[in-house]
Amino acid sequence: LGHRIIEIGAIELLNRRRTGRQFHRYLCPDRTIDPGAVQVHGLTTEFLSGQPRFADIFDELREFVAGAELIIHNAPFDVAFMDAELAMLAAKGVLEQKVTTRDVCSVLDTLALARQMHPGQRNSLDALCKRYAIDNSHRDLHGALLDADLLLEVYLAMTGGQSALGNAKLILLLANHVGDPRVLRAAMAAARADEVPQGAAA
Repeated sequence: LGHRIIEIGAIELLNRRRTGRQFHRYLCPDRTIDPGAVQVHGLTTEFLSGQPRFADIFDELREFVAGAELIIHNAPFDVAFMDAELAMLAAKGVLEQKVTTRDVCSVLDTLALARQMHPGQRNSLDALCKRYAIDNSHRDLHGALLDADLLLEVYLAMTGGQSALGNAKLILLLANHVGDPRVLRAAMAAARADEVPQGAAA
């Protein structure tokens, strides 16, 4: 279905504190962006056509996340997109062998964590911001780095009593995607309903 990542935003956390390091890249998907998707994230075909491709930034991204635990909201969705990008790199010979996201680092899904902590409640990123009194009034569009920043605050609030996490290197990561608009709309609707979309990254 031509699903591609068009933006990656990541923020590093060490000892439960921001290190000041972050990773933010827009990516050229080599395809047009559906007008409906532009209304969600504001990224146009014209803008993205001048950006690097995933292959161009992969080494830098891998160095940034290596050895860390990725913290992602609705992780199966974003991880499936990243794994698809990695599979394409392997098919083109850019990578010597096929690797997956979990070959590079571990992954924690904050949506699954929120469901355990708040069963029967809405656990979208917006709902969690409201629950933990985190200001997201500036979230007019879905931006990867902005969402990673909000997720960082949500994650710290959710895990405030877990001092054992203090020495871990954590990367709060979110991505924007482009693909079949029907699938993406279904995925976004599922996220709003706090359900992991089935087959969303096919």
